[in-house]
Amino acid sequence: MIPRELYMKQIRPFIDQDVIKVLTGVRRSGKSVLLSLIQEELKSRGVSPSQFVRFNFESFSNEKFKTAASLYEELMDRISHTDQRVYFFFDEIQEVKDWEKCINSLRVDCDCDIYITGSNAKLLAGELATYLGGRYVEIRVMPFSFGEYMTAQKQKNSRLSLSESFQNYLVFGGMPFLTNLSGQADSSLQYLKDIYNSILLKDVIQRHNFRNTDQVERIIRYLVSNIGQPFSAASIAKYMKNEGRKISRESILEYLKACEEAFLIEKVPREDLVGKKLLTVNEKYYLTDHGFREALFGSNQRDIGQVLENIVCLELRRRGFEVHVGKAGDREVDFTASRSGRKLYIQVAYLLASPETIEREFAVLESIPDNYPKLVLSMDEIDFSRNGIIHKNIRDFLLEDVI
Repeated sequence: MIPRELYMKQIRPFIDQDVIKVLTGVRRSGKSVLLSLIQEELKSRGVSPSQFVRFNFESFSNEKFKTAASLYEELMDRISHTDQRVYFFFDEIQEVKDWEKCINSLRVDCDCDIYITGSNAKLLAGELATYLGGRYVEIRVMPFSFGEYMTAQKQKNSRLSLSESFQNYLVFGGMPFLTNLSGQADSSLQYLKDIYNSILLKDVIQRHNFRNTDQVERIIRYLVSNIGQPFSAASIAKYMKNEGRKISRESILEYLKACEEAFLIEKVPREDLVGKKLLTVNEKYYLTDHGFREALFGSNQRDIGQVLENIVCLELRRRGFEVHVGKAGDREVDFTASRSGRKLYIQVAYLLASPETIEREFAVLESIPDNYPKLVLSMDEIDFSRNGIIHKNIRDFLLEDVI
């Protein structure tokens, strides 16, 4: 198992505390492995594996426990013989009807510590918040960062250079299982297509009972092919109309929201850096894993600028930053990132290949009248830093505090 310290550091303070640990994230991003890593952590603290009770609700063997009542009855029967603290681990808990009632009852009725995973953002909405009254902590789990990808490569004694490893990551993304396929293109793409289709079918279409599946798929594919571009419901409706398909703005917003809840896409709002306010139009969307784009269109290398932008956006969110797209007058800053009073401005480019490109990327940052750090990230090996604006190679940025 790859030691995912980014997440374990967030989880450790809450082990054996009276809060439900909720791991959320896109399917196959490594939530189940994290449950195993937590179990290893507990064993290192002297907890016996006999104190663990684990259910994976994607397994048909647990089909009969997919109601709150049946699950609660089974669990209470299993722990009736022990007076030790019990550690419950529930994978894909959203498959259990009224699961939040069972989880809350366990917390109240027995000496236990509870960990759950789910692949939908609505896991923490409504009923759960009501039942638990704030007694939970959410840890958002994402596919491998480039740093984690390199850790996995080292663990498997990969002979690829740093540059070759980044090339693979750039194309296929960070879904953890892909490290087992050693860069085999056909197998990797098939795996990514299968995950994408599973998310689309189970977490978007079936969960929300969307009837016009072709319409949903077309809108998502349009979005995926244009990651990092400003979007509005009106612009998508116009595109669909040009395709000879009429659709309301309300339906578009409903589809996009469902994809966000399934952690397939990430919405990044726009921020006016002069007026210091959020803008409600022309947000940008990025993929939770850019490998899906390669699986659908095979164009990550061709559209490398968009993909690099996607990678940086997700890396900032992994590091706990709140991310916006900045608007400075009539110019745009790729990302403004805020965390604990700290702020960064970031421009992302493939190569600073001409004086015009250098001027474009640096000038917009130079126009911002504050002293927060400003970065330009690109694939260049030469340092183009100027006027207090730091230029970094994007690989170096992604591996900061990692290796």
